[in-house]
Amino acid sequence: MNSFNKGAVSPLLSFWRSLLALGGILLLSACSRDSSLPPFTASGYADNQGAVRIWRKDNSGDVRLLSAFSPWHNGNTSTAEYRWQDDKLSLIELNIYSKTPEHVRVRFDDHGELSFMQREVGGQKQQLSSDQIALYRYRAEQIRQTSDALRQGRVVLRQGRWHTNGAVTTCEGQTVKPDLESWATEHIERRQRHSSVEVSVAWLEAPEGSQLLLVANEDFCTWQPTEKTF
Repeated sequence: MNSFNKGAVSPLLSFWRSLLALGGILLLSACSRDSSLPPFTASGYADNQGAVRIWRKDNSGDVRLLSAFSPWHNGNTSTAEYRWQDDKLSLIELNIYSKTPEHVRVRFDDHGELSFMQREVGGQKQQLSSDQIALYRYRAEQIRQTSDALRQGRVVLRQGRWHTNGAVTTCEGQTVKPDLESWATEHIERRQRHSSVEVSVAWLEAPEGSQLLLVANEDFCTWQPTEKTF
C-alpha cells in the first residue's frame, strides 16, 4: 500500500518520537491498569518503515490487540493479532498480504508453553522453528508495551473520508475537521486531486496536537474494528 510519500515522513516521525517519549514517561509514572482508560481504544505510530495502527480491547484481565502495518514505499501490508489472558500471551496470528500470502498462527497454553503452531505460505503448510516463535513472542511484547505507552499518553487514532472543504466523516459517522498542519493538508489535497473517489485519512490526536498518519484510496472504514465486533 503506497499510501504516503517520502516528503511527508520526516515531520511525522519527529512528532511520533516526542509522543512515544511522553507515553513512556507516563507509563513509568502511572499504573498500567488505569481505570479511567476506556476498554476499547485505537492508536498508532510511525517508524522508518511505515505506519502502524493498533486497536485494543481490555476485558477483565484479558487483552486483545490488532495491529495493521502499512509500508511507506516497498513492502507488504500486514496485520497481527495478539491475545493475553491474565497477562500471559495466548495467541499470535499474522497475515502478510503479498503475491504469495502468508499466514501464521501460534497458540500457548495457560503455562506459556507452545500448544499449536502453523505457518501457511501460498497455500503450503510449514512448521515454525523455535527461533521464529521466540521472535514472534518478542514482537508481541514490544507491541503490547508500545500500546500501553500510547494509551497512557492518550494518543488516539481516528479515520474517515476526506471532503473538499477539509472536513472528515469518521468511521463512527461524525463530521469533524482535523487540526492538521498545513503540510499535511496540502498532501491530502494533492492525493485527492489524483483520485476519482474521496481519499481516506488516518490521523493521531493527543494532548500535544494532531498529526497525519496515512492517506489512501482504500476505504479504511470497511474493515476497521468496532468495540462490538472486536
